[in-house]
Amino acid sequence: MKNLVIVESPSKSKTIEKYLGNDYKVLSSKGHIRDLSTKGKFGLGVDIENNFKPDYVTIKGKKKDIDTLKKEVKNSDHVFLATDPDREGEAISWHLYDALGLNDQNYDRVVFNEITKPAILESFKHPRKIDYDLVNSQETRRILDRIIGFRLSKLIQSKTNGSSAGRVQSVALKLIVEKEREIEAFKEEEYWTIRAMFDSFSSDLDTFDNKEISITCEEDADNILSALSSEFKVLSVDIKDKVKNSKFPFITSTLQQEASTKLGFSAKKTMSLAQKLYEGVELENETVGLISYMRTDSVRFSDEFISATYKYINDNYGKDYVGFVKKSKKTENVQDAHEAIRPTSIYRTPLSVKKYLSNDEYKLYKLIYARALASLMAPAKTKNTTVILDNNNYQFKLNGQVITFDGYLKVYSEYEDAKDQVIPEFVVGDILTSDDISKEQHFTKPPSRYTEAKLIKDLEELGIGRPSTYATIIDTIKKRGYVDIVEKKFVPTEIGIEITDKLAQSFGHIINVEYTANMESDLDKIALGDKVWYETLNDFYKEFEPALKNAFDSLPKKEVKETGELCPNCGKPLVIRKGKYGEFTACSGFPECKYIKSVPKEEKEVMDCPNCSGKIIEKRSKKGKIFYGCNNYPDCKTAYWDKPINRLCPECNSMLTIKGKKIKCSSCDYKED
Repeated sequence: MKNLVIVESPSKSKTIEKYLGNDYKVLSSKGHIRDLSTKGKFGLGVDIENNFKPDYVTIKGKKKDIDTLKKEVKNSDHVFLATDPDREGEAISWHLYDALGLNDQNYDRVVFNEITKPAILESFKHPRKIDYDLVNSQETRRILDRIIGFRLSKLIQSKTNGSSAGRVQSVALKLIVEKEREIEAFKEEEYWTIRAMFDSFSSDLDTFDNKEISITCEEDADNILSALSSEFKVLSVDIKDKVKNSKFPFITSTLQQEASTKLGFSAKKTMSLAQKLYEGVELENETVGLISYMRTDSVRFSDEFISATYKYINDNYGKDYVGFVKKSKKTENVQDAHEAIRPTSIYRTPLSVKKYLSNDEYKLYKLIYARALASLMAPAKTKNTTVILDNNNYQFKLNGQVITFDGYLKVYSEYEDAKDQVIPEFVVGDILTSDDISKEQHFTKPPSRYTEAKLIKDLEELGIGRPSTYATIIDTIKKRGYVDIVEKKFVPTEIGIEITDKLAQSFGHIINVEYTANMESDLDKIALGDKVWYETLNDFYKEFEPALKNAFDSLPKKEVKETGELCPNCGKPLVIRKGKYGEFTACSGFPECKYIKSVPKEEKEVMDCPNCSGKIIEKRSKKGKIFYGCNNYPDCKTAYWDKPINRLCPECNSMLTIKGKKIKCSSCDYKED
C-alpha cells in the first residue's frame, strides 16, 4: 500500500519519511496554497450578500506545487494530511483536501505535537477527519482581517500619511499611543526618604506612630531628622518560612516575553528560532525536533513527559527536588489541545546538543529546557526576616532573606533574581546606634513605555489576537513607520498618532480592546461549534460598513504636497503620493488622469548573466518590488526575486540567491544556514 503524507514545511518531510518507512512518501505543501481572491465587491474575495462565501485562488507560484501533489495523490492509495496542530494548520489541511480533490474515503488527518519518532508513529495510530469548526474559525479570522485590512487601509491612505490599518495591529498601536499620552500628561511629584546607616546594614524610615508617612518636601525631612536621636531600639523581629513556587512552563506569549527580557531577542527572532528547533536539528545519528510545537496557549504536559521528568529530577537532584504539576486558573480552549512548549526529551540536555546548534538556537533551547524542568521541581524555601527599629516613635524597617532550600532554582537561578539578603541577628529590646542618618530627594517617575515583552504581555492578558501573531503585528507597526524604537521601547511616530486619532473618531466602538477581545471569544466559540461563522461576520459587518462610509464622508482628506511641476497629459499640478512601496509623483487629477512620473534609476550591476553575455541588474516590477534580471530582456528572460550570489546549488546546479543572511537555491529547496 502506497501512502502519501503532506506536511507544511519541507524541512520536516525527510525526517518524517525516515520515521514512517518505505510505505510512506512525505511531501510538503510549503505552507499555504490558497488565499482569498481580490475579486468582487471592494476586491475582498468574499460574497458579502451570500453569507460571506469566500472565493479562493491559488497563491502565486504555488500551482506547480499543487500539480506535483495532485500527481502523487493519483499514485497513492491513501493520503494523510499532517499540517500543523492548530487552527491555521487545520485550514491548510482543508485547502489541500479541496484543491487536491480528495474524498472522505481516501484521506485522513493526523496531528502531532513534536517531531520525534515515537510521537509521529503514535499519531498515525489515531487518524481523524478534518475538524470543520476549527477551519471555520480560522477562515472567519482571515475574512475579518481581509475586510478590515482592505477597507480601513484604503481609508487610512486617503485621510492620513499612513499606509495600512488592521484589526489587531491598530489596537496594539492604540495601546502604545495611549501609553505615550499617559507619559505626556504625567506630572512629577517630589518626595523624600530617610535612611539610617549601621555597620553592616541600612534601614529606611517606614512609618510614624505605626502609620504610613509621606515626606513631600525638604522642610518636612529636616523636621524629622531633628526629631531623631542616634539610638534605635529593636521593636520587633518577625521570622517567617516561605515557599517560592516555580513558574508555569512556556506558552507562546510567555516564551516571547522571557526571550525578550532574558536573551534580548525580538518576538520575530524568537519564533523563527523556535520553528527551527521544532522542525528538527541534525544530531550525530538522527534528525529530530528538539522542542514541542511552539504555538500554544496550554500549560499542560503529557503524562509521559511528566513521568520521565520526575525520574530525571529524582536521579539527578534527589527525591526532595521532585515537585508537582501546577493547575492553571485559565480556562483552556480548543487552541490548547496540545502541550506547553517543552523539550521533546528531558534527557536531551542543552549541553549534549550544543555543538549541533547555533549560539542563539542554543540560548533559546537552554531557556525552554530550564523552564520546563523547573516547572516540575519542588518549590524553593526561604527564611524571611522583617525587623522594625524605633527611634522616638519613628519606625525604620529592614528585610532579610536566606534561601534554605533552592528547589527549582537549582536549574532556573540563571533566569530569576533570587539572591540571599543576609542581615544580622537581632533581639527585641536591643539598642543600636547610628551616627549617619541622611535624607534624599526623589521625584516620581512617569509610566514606562512599552517594550516588546510588556506589549505582548498586555495583548495576551487583554485577550487581543493570538500569541502566534504577535511577532507579525509588532513587525508590521515597525515597518509601517508607526513606531520608533528608542532604548528598546516603542515610541509612536506622528503618523502612528495620526492614524490612531483618525480611527478613534469613526471606529472607537470597533478598534478598541473590548471589541477585539470579544471577537477573539467569538472565534473560540466558532471553533467549539457554539457559534455560526457567517452570522458572526454579518454582525460585525452591519456595524463596520456604516462607520466606514461615515468616515469616508466626514474625515477631511490629507493634504498633498505639490512638486511645482505640471502634468504633461492634462496640465494639473503633480503631487507626491504614498503607495505600498514608498513615495511617487503623480497627477493631482487622479482618477481622471492616471499619469505617474517615471524616475530613471541607475542600473545596479550584480553579476554576469549565467545564460547570455548580458549583466544581471537590479530592477523593479510594476508593483514596485525589487528583483534581479538580465539587461538583455526580452531576448534573455533570466530573473531572480532574491539577489543571486554567483554560486551554484550543489544539488541542482541552479544559481544560489541570498535574502538577509539566508542563502537558498533559486530552483529547489536547498538552503544554507
